[in-house]
Amino acid sequence: MKIRIVNHSKHPLPAYETIASAGMDLRANLDAGIMLKPLERILVPTGLFVEIPIGFEAQIRPRSGLAFSKGITLLNTPGTIDADYRGEIKVILVNLSNEEFLVSDGERIAQMIIAAHEQAEWVEVDELAGTARGAGGFGHTGIT
Repeated sequence: MKIRIVNHSKHPLPAYETIASAGMDLRANLDAGIMLKPLERILVPTGLFVEIPIGFEAQIRPRSGLAFSKGITLLNTPGTIDADYRGEIKVILVNLSNEEFLVSDGERIAQMIIAAHEQAEWVEVDELAGTARGAGGFGHTGIT
């Protein structure tokens, strides 16, 4: 699949790191580093603009290593970039650790996955088909 992209950042285009990678890393595009305090959130620009084909979305997800080692993750995850959005890709970072974290220019802050999706058509009915689960939810099957 080919996707049109405009790169206004100082960094190379996102790329798959291995042949089996699902996501491509997104980099912070900053003039100066930003100190992210505990429980603080910031919107980090990437300098990237994309033209996703209709029927697809770009999902923005946390990087597992950054989340585990530093407590840095994303709010609104996975974030969705719709096919008709033409603005800059920005990432909502949050610091869930007890320590400040410096977001540096060029730092790999998130990953982007391109995924197909369907648009649903609602069929309004008076009742739904039954299942063994029924309306059970929120841990109804237990924890062990």
